[in-house]
Amino acid sequence: MEGSSVRTLEKICVFCGANYGKDESYVKATHRLGEVLGKRGINLIYGGGSLRLMGCVSTAIAVHGRRVLGIVPSTFTKKNLIGKTCGKELKVANMHERLLKMMEFGDASIALLGGFGTLKELFQIFFWA
Repeated sequence: MEGSSVRTLEKICVFCGANYGKDESYVKATHRLGEVLGKRGINLIYGGGSLRLMGCVSTAIAVHGRRVLGIVPSTFTKKNLIGKTCGKELKVANMHERLLKMMEFGDASIALLGGFGTLKELFQIFFWA
């Protein structure tokens, strides 16, 4: 199509549960997603930390030399609820600001299995789009 442009994805926001889930396949799928994104040269924007599924995807991407940005509400880091972010960490005031920054910095979003928090963030993205 004449005049059309192709947009390349450089940074993906990944939303996923802060737990491992009920089945080992969730961990394998999350790790595989990180590997695929890393091999394709895509950087990660995510909720930060090194624990459970969020840690799994960030570590898999970082192993492939890609940049990782964790956007974390300051209360999470004060209480050490999420572990150390693999890569750079941007501290924000609250969960709402976290989501705003993730959408600002990311080119696209992927939601993996998660709980009510993941679902809430996904719906907010839909309504803001």
